[in-house]
Amino acid sequence: MHTKYVFLLVVVLFLLIPLDAEAQCAMCRAVLESESSGKAAEGINNGIVYLMAVPYVLVAGLFYFIYKKMRA
Repeated sequence: MHTKYVFLLVVVLFLLIPLDAEAQCAMCRAVLESESSGKAAEGINNGIVYLMAVPYVLVAGLFYFIYKKMRA
């Protein structure tokens, strides 16, 4: 019983430790490293933020409409 809790604690600690990741494809990385102005990197970062934010906005809207339906 005690070993299960220790194992769970170790797994949770490993999940909480941030890891540096090289998450770009080789082509994107080559283009971004070769450009000195940084405009392409800024565009890639803005695109990633946009793609990340849209699902959260949609889910928030869905929960808002469900909340309004439940209150009525």
